[in-house]
Amino acid sequence: MGRRGSLGKISSGFEGSFNVCAFGFSAEEEAVLESILRDRSHIEETLRLAADEKAGDYAAALQRLRKIYHNSIRPMEQAYKYNELRQHEISAYPGRTLGDSATDGEITSKPMVLFLGPWSVGKSSMINYLLGLLDTPYQLYTGAEPTTSEFTVIMHGEKIRTVEGIVMAADSSRSFSPLEKFGQNFLEKLVGIEMPHKLLERVTFVDTPGIIENRKQQERGYPFNDVCQWFIDRADLIFVVFDPTKLDVGLELEMLFRQLKGRESQIRIILNKADSLATQDLMRVYGALFWSLAPLINVTEPPRVYVSSFWPYDYALDTSRDLFKREEISLLEDLNQVIENRLENKIAFIRQHGIRVRIHALLVDRYVQTFKEKMSFFSDPELVFKEIVEDPDKFYIFKSILAKTNVSKFDLPNRDAYRDFFGINPVSSFKQLSAQCSYIGGCLLEKIERAITHELPSLLSSINSGKNPTLSSCEATGCGEKPKNRYRRN
Repeated sequence: MGRRGSLGKISSGFEGSFNVCAFGFSAEEEAVLESILRDRSHIEETLRLAADEKAGDYAAALQRLRKIYHNSIRPMEQAYKYNELRQHEISAYPGRTLGDSATDGEITSKPMVLFLGPWSVGKSSMINYLLGLLDTPYQLYTGAEPTTSEFTVIMHGEKIRTVEGIVMAADSSRSFSPLEKFGQNFLEKLVGIEMPHKLLERVTFVDTPGIIENRKQQERGYPFNDVCQWFIDRADLIFVVFDPTKLDVGLELEMLFRQLKGRESQIRIILNKADSLATQDLMRVYGALFWSLAPLINVTEPPRVYVSSFWPYDYALDTSRDLFKREEISLLEDLNQVIENRLENKIAFIRQHGIRVRIHALLVDRYVQTFKEKMSFFSDPELVFKEIVEDPDKFYIFKSILAKTNVSKFDLPNRDAYRDFFGINPVSSFKQLSAQCSYIGGCLLEKIERAITHELPSLLSSINSGKNPTLSSCEATGCGEKPKNRYRRN
């Protein structure tokens, strides 16, 4: 996207009066520019940026959610070192996760929209278009060559400023503090941009470096795939963008789709710059794209594909303009659904996380119980426990957990993860669940089960019914209902 002159107030999403620096265009020149720029009114209408939100109710619900997490779920996490299990899991729990050390920033963070794809496919231009950043001093740099070398987080702020990666990682009030584990070289490639924008009050955009085939990961100076996985695990919506004029599906892109496994419901494929091809050529490219991606996406239902041109300038002549406009509005409606359901998704996600923590605690408790039962006065503790860890099925570790209430076999973590987990955490360092009780605080298992079965469904029900988020009985709130949510397995 070439740099062009500004038209004054081009971004209605900005708060207050926002004047873009002008370059002294005459009235005739401005009229010409207006004729080639696309009308953006449908963006504000579809995303309902002018609608007022009940900020007080939203903040109260988040506060209640944070309290439930810290009082009922986090103590069990810490007692049974759930975060260390997460470090050893590979495919036990595909999908979204909390960080290695969950902070309030992660719980209260806005929905994250992640842009992935090869270089120069229009990821940065798409963000510029959605936010109306054309020809502003802080628009994301775009070009025909690979231009984005940093992970750029675009978020809301009271004023326009750039935030260095080391500052973002050091601020525990944000959700990016776990990124410190990827090293200083990566933090130098992480940058945040804050600006007062209506859309950014409700969502955070993350722009990523373009994937370049035949380029070794080590040349980046940091673990690129691991960083991508971190953002993928926390994204609410993932846009994978392609350029129809260069469908380069190679090893790097294949690795990316392996990382996206388990997140198919959040993936949206964007065939950008669609007006650069004739209709017949576009249909051929559409088929070629799916032919290339079919081996990489092993799901019954294919991901949604949007075909349009996401930048500020009008569609090319003699192209399917009406189709492109409808596709763009469909994408905006998809984005709006993530925004509208952000609180419900957050509650359902924390509940899902609580279920995983509970299952982990039950498994560790069963390992400890089995170890104590098999130990005798003359037994070697290391050999006894090694036998249990190497062959847990022999001792019915996992089968006994399935006999518990509300435990699905599909929620059980990988058996191999516990071999590594107990390799660094001696079994003697854990107490049985029956010993995790106190006179004042109660039992950890009872607290987390109450949060899963009563408190979180009650909070979700109060939001759906428009009531103030308070903890009341299930009879009053109808917490037995099963809300439709992608984070909850019905």
